[in-house]
Amino acid sequence: MNYQLPIREYLSQHGFPTFCPKAVLFDMDGVLFDSMPLHAKSWAKVCTDFGLEMTPEEAYMNEGRTAKSTIDLLMQRQYGRDATDEEVTRIYAEKCKLFNGEAEAPKMAGAQQVLENVREHGLQILVVTGSGQKSLLTRLETNYPGFFHPDRVVSSKDVQYGKPNPEPYLKGLAKAGVHPWEALVVENAPLGVRAGVAADIFTIAVNTGPLRESALLQEGANLLFPSMQALADNFSKIIEAAKIF
Repeated sequence: MNYQLPIREYLSQHGFPTFCPKAVLFDMDGVLFDSMPLHAKSWAKVCTDFGLEMTPEEAYMNEGRTAKSTIDLLMQRQYGRDATDEEVTRIYAEKCKLFNGEAEAPKMAGAQQVLENVREHGLQILVVTGSGQKSLLTRLETNYPGFFHPDRVVSSKDVQYGKPNPEPYLKGLAKAGVHPWEALVVENAPLGVRAGVAADIFTIAVNTGPLRESALLQEGANLLFPSMQALADNFSKIIEAAKIF
């Protein structure tokens, strides 16, 4: 594939004069860890227990939202109101308990190679996740030692508005000290793609779940790969194409 074309379209769309990646902002669940099936299962179970409804597919479609945003969405649909703070706390605590009781999610196939490629090209590595669970954030260093640092992580605890609002990725840019045209986003979720695009960042979608490709492309993804391994196989080509600009 000629990666110059999507880069040229990105620059034209935003009116940026150049494209010079200096940082890569990674989502975590479904990108670095194959954890979305467990999240979907946990959300479906806890929602049933609390008289709400969420199918596993909805969990994928709404991935990236803060816990409050997700629970408010379900409460509005079921009862026509937002959840109280006490309800959010109880429901999310139970969801985390269920998730943490499952077997540990494995590293996503190909993610290690992508990270190695990013480091070889001298780019900063950051995580921008809708999760706020300490257990998952700690796993970054355990499973990917030397790649991540606490001051290069944006979690749900750091933002007022979660994805699809661009705030998480704008905070990621600020942490990296770069402009939108100096970064890449790697996302697997429609709302995450929307957030990256809204932050004016070149956004790469990896379809690691059961969603149709159109669910990611219609949110504005600049590139789409079927897996993290496919991204790893093509990452250097993307960086080489960027040098033309």
